[in-house]
Amino acid sequence: MANSTFEQEIQRTGKLIYTNVGDSMMPLIRQDKDLLIIEKVTGRLKKYDVPLYRRDSGQYVLHRILKVRENDYVICGDNRWHREYGITDRHIIGVLTGIVRDGKTIPVTDKKYLFYVHLWCDFFPVRALLVRIRMKLHKMRRKKKT
Repeated sequence: MANSTFEQEIQRTGKLIYTNVGDSMMPLIRQDKDLLIIEKVTGRLKKYDVPLYRRDSGQYVLHRILKVRENDYVICGDNRWHREYGITDRHIIGVLTGIVRDGKTIPVTDKKYLFYVHLWCDFFPVRALLVRIRMKLHKMRRKKKT
């Protein structure tokens, strides 16, 4: 993928395999440890799909769809509580089809993966509260150290 963008690689091969940067999809995706398999999108995405998209700012993001609306998607990272609105099909580059963890490929059709997705997303208000509390505690600890 030397000197090509994500869009160019997916257009050229139909697939992109890379490691992520950031913690917004923890605990599912571990930064710099897991390989992500992203494939070309055909048609509209569904609830729980994890698209790779490019914001209008140019930033690449990999977050989960919580709701499919007529003209856009409601999206949020698994380790975030703020929902993002206004992501449309024109922003979408590809969709997560698998994760390679410790040499083993986990497809998004795997029963354990699907259990995680439903547990993590169907109880979004509880998860959001837990993530907020954890972040506030982390912030308080950092202030205490200084």
